[in-house]
Amino acid sequence: MSPTYPLTLDLAGRRVVVVGGGPVAARRTTGAVTARADVLVVAPFVCEDLRDLVDAGAVTWLDRDYSPGDLVGAWLVHTATGDRATDDRVAADATDQRTWCVRADDATRSAAWVPAVARSGSVTVAVTAGGDPRRATTLRDAVALALDSGDLPLRHQRRVATGHVALVGGGPGDPGLISVRGRRLLAEADVVLVDRLAPRSLVEDLDPEVLVVDVGKTAGHHPLPQEEINRLLVEHARAGRRVVRLKGGDPFVLGRGGEEALACLAAGVAVEVVPGVTSAIAVPAAAGIPVTHRGRSRQVTIASGHEGLDWPSLARLEGTLVLLMGVAGLEVAAAELVAHGKAPSTPVAVVESGCTPQQRTTVGTLSTIAERARRVGVAPPAVVVVGSVVDLHAVLG
Repeated sequence: MSPTYPLTLDLAGRRVVVVGGGPVAARRTTGAVTARADVLVVAPFVCEDLRDLVDAGAVTWLDRDYSPGDLVGAWLVHTATGDRATDDRVAADATDQRTWCVRADDATRSAAWVPAVARSGSVTVAVTAGGDPRRATTLRDAVALALDSGDLPLRHQRRVATGHVALVGGGPGDPGLISVRGRRLLAEADVVLVDRLAPRSLVEDLDPEVLVVDVGKTAGHHPLPQEEINRLLVEHARAGRRVVRLKGGDPFVLGRGGEEALACLAAGVAVEVVPGVTSAIAVPAAAGIPVTHRGRSRQVTIASGHEGLDWPSLARLEGTLVLLMGVAGLEVAAAELVAHGKAPSTPVAVVESGCTPQQRTTVGTLSTIAERARRVGVAPPAVVVVGSVVDLHAVLG
């Protein structure tokens, strides 16, 4: 094949003629409709996908064989009839009127080609492979995965007109557990406000020009109060920046994501919430403790371990109790649950640094867990699990 000239076309409102009514013609038509072209389909019959487009009024259909003159006014032509003689005639007519024609039957006889395309937001990557469509598709799929996962640089190099905020749940610790959507938004960000328990290695890989603000909190130490975090989110978004608030776990599970979302909306700033894998479920699972299990637990309750809790109500609940941020108050929690009716022999597990290489699990009962935790030096971050499902750690952990 001769050297080619890659080009992207604006087809909005321009006539595109598709000759043929089968699945290949349907794919070509769908692409032209997506580009908002004025599409004419010429074919004595159409497949179901094309019929849907016709019924929706997205294309015009001439239900007959191709005829000279059908290409008048066309900016681009696709021929996919499956009949070599017809495709030859369409391509010749297009060439005579100097209109580019894409042939589906024989790339070596075509004047134009449709590449394999990967899209991510405003980024479009077209892949050609010297007439080898399978090779092009394989490369396209690899590029699409890299775009969606944020492994390729996606940041705009110019300021966007309108900034926005994304509250992204980073998952329980392993950077591989962030969602694809969250990873891509992080790759596009201009500003990242990062929590202490967020997957920090993801931040280390960002473009050096990205402003990273550490807003991590520990017990009794809040370098930036919540009101200041809210103010920074709004301020940067109003300045036209893409802001990511990167959190550990899920933004709406004891993460103050609701407060931040409300602050953005009150200030007229667009905000998106990207759910994350919450440590309340994932960390016990990583330790071989399912928070629900047939015959043991049909419900799970999640609570903050360092705030005033209704211990009588929690003690009466059946199922599994999960306490986040509960290391400092572990002794009090165990004593309160026993005092309000939980059996002292109820199994308890404390899982430290879940979903990381440093993960460690300490198992006991309500009557013994505080002493065992002191003896081994349990330290946050940790998840406390109370209930008979803890027994499964011995088998699954």
